[in-house]
Amino acid sequence: MRIIAGTLKGRRLDAPDWPGLRPTSDKLRETLFNILATRIEGARVLDGYAGTGAVGIEALSRGAAAVTFVDRDPRAVRLIEENLRRCAVTDRHAIIRAGLADAAARLRAGVFDVVFLDPPYGPLELAGALDAAAPFAQAGTVLVVEHARRDPAPEHAGPFLRTRDVVSGDSALSFYAVPILESR
Repeated sequence: MRIIAGTLKGRRLDAPDWPGLRPTSDKLRETLFNILATRIEGARVLDGYAGTGAVGIEALSRGAAAVTFVDRDPRAVRLIEENLRRCAVTDRHAIIRAGLADAAARLRAGVFDVVFLDPPYGPLELAGALDAAAPFAQAGTVLVVEHARRDPAPEHAGPFLRTRDVVSGDSALSFYAVPILESR
């Protein structure tokens, strides 16, 4: 795995193989950031179910103001720390070792511009991840969830409305937004 673009372009990331770790492929990450290109510079990003930290580190490389990495597995937290060291990233990030719902309870609501979730594949995990993301919703927040192509993402998830799907191999990215309500 490598960082695709930005100030850290070409840096290699460690991606060990243990059960349950399924890093977002370089190709899918490139697609994700091509779609989000105009939203990343200066954004506050949440990398939920962060695993290797590749998505969040890519966001930092592309100019995100800050990234919060969330993962409950202590091996993943150590891996994220190592990958940040590898890339000489010393600021603009926080790492929270917790499940997403627990992290949401500790974080300030509505603080993120972009929320990326890569929960374990399966319909129950997908639904749980979307429910846990509700506290991060604010007008203008973009939520992206990576999921198995075979598990369709719901049209609505709490305050989020699905706006786009992208399929790549066995994986899919579903994009959600919080509709901006017009005042009358």
